[in-house]
Amino acid sequence: MVRTATIARLPRDLHPVAWWVWAIGLAAYASFTTNPLLLLLLVGVVSVVVAARRGEQPWAKAFRLYVGLALFIVATRVLFRVLLGAVPGHVLVDLPEIPLPDWVLGIRLLGPLTREALLAGLYDGMRLGVIVICVGAANALANPKRLLRSLPPALYEIGTAVVVAVTVLPQLAESVQRVRAAQRLRAGATGRVKRLRRFLVPVLEDALERSMALAAGMDTRGYGRTAGVPVATRRLTSALMLVSLVGLCVGVYAVLDGTTPGWLAGTMLVLGVAAAAGGLALAGRRVTRTVYRADRWRWPEVVVALSGVLVVAVGWWVARSQVPVAFPGVSTVPPVTLTAMAGVLVGLVPAVAAPVPASSLVHEEAVA
Repeated sequence: MVRTATIARLPRDLHPVAWWVWAIGLAAYASFTTNPLLLLLLVGVVSVVVAARRGEQPWAKAFRLYVGLALFIVATRVLFRVLLGAVPGHVLVDLPEIPLPDWVLGIRLLGPLTREALLAGLYDGMRLGVIVICVGAANALANPKRLLRSLPPALYEIGTAVVVAVTVLPQLAESVQRVRAAQRLRAGATGRVKRLRRFLVPVLEDALERSMALAAGMDTRGYGRTAGVPVATRRLTSALMLVSLVGLCVGVYAVLDGTTPGWLAGTMLVLGVAAAAGGLALAGRRVTRTVYRADRWRWPEVVVALSGVLVVAVGWWVARSQVPVAFPGVSTVPPVTLTAMAGVLVGLVPAVAAPVPASSLVHEEAVA
């Protein structure tokens, strides 16, 4: 028992599925609230975990890009509120209103800018921005190639395309650093526009080439190749996947709709999950691929995944039981309860429970 615990704490990369479960839990909590204090607390929790358990791989350097994208989303949402907002309240700036045709009903360009309109846009933009940051944390912490290897056999073809798409942004971050370092050693145009063109084109070209090289390497190793299966098995697989899709859609709608009976939501979710499991198992028979040294789940993976599940459970309970906390008004100071804050702070568990990435130690030894 002691030896197993010691092995689990050795420097290694955590299972990517555990990181994604944790990140999806925090993103789901963000989707359940527009409270800016809770959203800022979520950003702090995600940033601490990324700083503590981020490795030195190329995808680990893309977290800043996701943060920048989140800030852009918030700014865009506030800007749209300024341009199209018609929320009554305390006027901050009396902007001139642009007249629109009569057939454009309910839309106003500019006009009096109120404090309530700005706060409403800020709250909505922060919620979407925090979700983007949580996804960026998962991409910075989880190895996308190992994530593809951990997918069920039926999802290998879709997973190949997803991994290539997901790795474009991390490869872009690495390309930015390499191209910037190379251009510092060369003399060239000093104008802002010409310098941007010299910088942007090589970065995009390098990132795309690296992603295409990854796709070609996966193809040579058998990803996406299928074996022949009987027609009856294919039909049964299609039927199970269709039933699972309908069951999951109806179950999720029943969970989100408070007027739907609880037994209907549970029944449809169970039916959808069972049908999906059966369909994936049957669809996996057409994939012929072996796995060398399959990733194992140890207690750190379980703890990290459970922390994400607990975060989303608390967020769902706060959205149902403490509506003023989850969705505060724009005319008062957002309230916060101890339960809501504790649910977010549970997301800090991976900063302690997850092992130190092996790539970080290799980088430290190289620097030393």
